[in-house]
Amino acid sequence: MCRSQSNIAFYPRYVGCSFREHFVLWGKELRVVEADPFKVIVLPVSGNSVGVELRKQDVSWKEFLSSANQRPRSNHYSPVYRPIDSAINILFSSGTTGEPKAIPWTQLSPIRCSADGWAHNDIRAGDVYCWPTNLGWVMGPVVLFTCFLNGATLALYHGSPLGRGFGKFIQDAGVTVLGTVPSLVKTWQSSNCLEGLDWTKIKCFATTGEASNVDDDLWLSSKSYYKPVLECCGGTELSSAYIQGSLLQPQAFGTFSTAAMTAGFVILDEHGQPYPDDKACVGEVGLLPLYLGATNRLLNADHEKVYFEGMPMHNGMRLRRHGYVLKRTVGGYLIVQGRADDTMNLGGIKTSSVEIERVCDGADESILETAAISVAPLGGGPEQLIMFVVLKKEYSHQPEKLKILFSRAIQSNLNPLFKVSFVKIVPEFPRTASNKLLRRVLRDQVKQELSPRSRI
Repeated sequence: MCRSQSNIAFYPRYVGCSFREHFVLWGKELRVVEADPFKVIVLPVSGNSVGVELRKQDVSWKEFLSSANQRPRSNHYSPVYRPIDSAINILFSSGTTGEPKAIPWTQLSPIRCSADGWAHNDIRAGDVYCWPTNLGWVMGPVVLFTCFLNGATLALYHGSPLGRGFGKFIQDAGVTVLGTVPSLVKTWQSSNCLEGLDWTKIKCFATTGEASNVDDDLWLSSKSYYKPVLECCGGTELSSAYIQGSLLQPQAFGTFSTAAMTAGFVILDEHGQPYPDDKACVGEVGLLPLYLGATNRLLNADHEKVYFEGMPMHNGMRLRRHGYVLKRTVGGYLIVQGRADDTMNLGGIKTSSVEIERVCDGADESILETAAISVAPLGGGPEQLIMFVVLKKEYSHQPEKLKILFSRAIQSNLNPLFKVSFVKIVPEFPRTASNKLLRRVLRDQVKQELSPRSRI
């Protein structure tokens, strides 16, 4: 149910739905009635009939639209002038680390994210832009504002982006810029659902939400004569990305080539000191606080405590927390190593979940995706490496065999001292609404299974 300030609820009616959809929506209808809104505008799923008796104060969508004809209005629109920091909408963070944060976007937010789209993805009039998302995730408003302010066409697809139907839509709509998330690309590749489709109108791809796989990016690029796949990493609270790929620079799959416009950052060592900008290194990122479009308040948390408390000073300014670990390569490219709170200590050596997952994803052809976590034994001692695995549909495996495969891959590619303690095969991973992997849920699940009470 979506309620406006005038206390009007918009509700879709379930004419033409399947039995399961009918049942689910019927339950939602009961909740709408129980909420007792002053007025409900009921939308039919198909056709004009809502197929239900309305209350006296309620109206159908058709009646709502026709009422506009009875209220003539001027053809001239008078804009309402508001301060630059006035709120235009409220978004919620993904909740990967805990309770989602309520983040108000201001008048600056659309300017910032649409400027990024123009500068880094070359989105302009004549382009057709599509990104599987929703308005609850930051990419929803980003795509809308980027299209509207840069004059591009927004391509909207109703349905799941996982199958061939979406791929054909991209072809038929003539999409020129396609945004993705890595797990979506992995699904397309494993199901072979894009076979025979023509995506050659795409001039570049964009990807965000989780760490990319080089082989998957190469496969995606091949669908449009090896056009670039531009990485972007940012946050809802930033209204944009702080590191991105760029069409003006040489690109490497799975990496970022530059800081975004107006963004600055440093990579911190274990003592909170920044590494030199030209040095290959790994550490937590600290954002420079002067950042166009970044938030200065939260509605359900202490903004200062969440983003600034405990961060070191740099050139007389306190750095802003983003919570991710970055790796700078010898060539100057950047690779996201996952969240700082997903870093694990294995045998006294720090490593990231993402680094281990990259290696294990390629350990065997049966693997669709992996998730790495570490937990301390109940009796104390070094952290143990636990691997969760989702297999491709046509494959089956014994956990012990995968444990050997993973250990060999990790020892060969990362560190000979690392070993996998336990492997668990699951049908799917817990994810946020924006498709981010919830490692904390997996970690809590393992701790629950290992607790003495769970064994009683």
